[in-house]
Amino acid sequence: MRSDPPYRRIGVIGTGRVANAMALALHAHSADPMLVWGRDPARRNTMVAGIGHASAATDLAATAAACDLILIAVSDDALSDVVGGLAGGLPAGGTPFILHLSGRSGAALLAPLAQRGALTAAVHPAMTFTGYPVQEVGRMVGARFVVTADTRTAIDAAQDFVALLGGVAEQVGEAQRPLYHAALCHAANHLVTLIAGARDALAAAGIAEPGALLGPLVRASLDNSLDRGMAALSGPLLRGDDHTIADHLSALSADSPDLLPAYRAMAGATLDLLERSGAGPAAALRRMLAAAP
Repeated sequence: MRSDPPYRRIGVIGTGRVANAMALALHAHSADPMLVWGRDPARRNTMVAGIGHASAATDLAATAAACDLILIAVSDDALSDVVGGLAGGLPAGGTPFILHLSGRSGAALLAPLAQRGALTAAVHPAMTFTGYPVQEVGRMVGARFVVTADTRTAIDAAQDFVALLGGVAEQVGEAQRPLYHAALCHAANHLVTLIAGARDALAAAGIAEPGALLGPLVRASLDNSLDRGMAALSGPLLRGDDHTIADHLSALSADSPDLLPAYRAMAGATLDLLERSGAGPAAALRRMLAAAP
C-alpha cells in the first residue's frame, strides 16, 4: 500500500462488476480500509474479502459520513435512491468527492449531494466489464474515462481520480450525455450481436470454429475502421455488386433466417453512409434489400 494514500477513506456503493474492479484498483489509495456497501450482504462480504483492505458498510448514511471519496456503481434505476440515502448522511460542512460511474446519466442527478456541500461528477469508464476484475484493472490503464461535472473544481478532482487509475479523461457536457452513451452502446453492444449472428451463420455453413475464422478478419476491420472510418469499407456493397448481395439474401433466407433482418438493416445503413460520403445512389441494391423475405 502507498505510504501516502491520496484519500483518507474510499467508499464503494455497489457489488457488481464495475464496483469490484474499481474497488480492486483503488483499495491501495485509501488510508483507512475501504468501505463497501451493497443491498445483498453475501455479495458485499464476498467483495470485502476479495479486496482485503476493506470493511463492510451497514448503511449509506454511515458511508457518507466516513469517506472523502465515494464511488456509486449501481444500476441506473437505483441511482436516485442511493443519492437520497447518501445525502441524508453527509456531515455539515463536509466536502467529500462523490461520483457515479453510469454512462447514461450526467452529474445533474447528484444535485442533492452538491446542495449539501459535496463535490460531484459523473465519471464513466469507456470500457466493458465482464466480471474479471484483475484483468479489468489492467485494462483501465490507458482507457478513456468520460467526465461530466458542473464546476472546474469538480472537473479537476475527476481528472485526478482518472489519473490515479492510469486512464485518460475526456469531457462531455450534461446535455450530450445520452448521445455519448448511445454511441458507445451502438459500438460495443451491437458489435456483440453482429459477431454472434455471423458465428451462427458460419456454423450453419459447416465451419467447425467460427470464432477462429472470423478473428483475423474482424480484428483487421475493427482496427481499420477505428483509424479511417468509412474509408476502411470493402466488399460487395462498396463495389455495387448486385448479384453477390442477391446470393447473400437467398442463402440467409434459406439457411440462416434469424440473421436476415440484421443483415438487411446493416446493409441499408452502410448504403446510407456511402451515399452521404459521396458514392452514387444504389437504387437496385435498395430494392433488393426491401424485397428480401
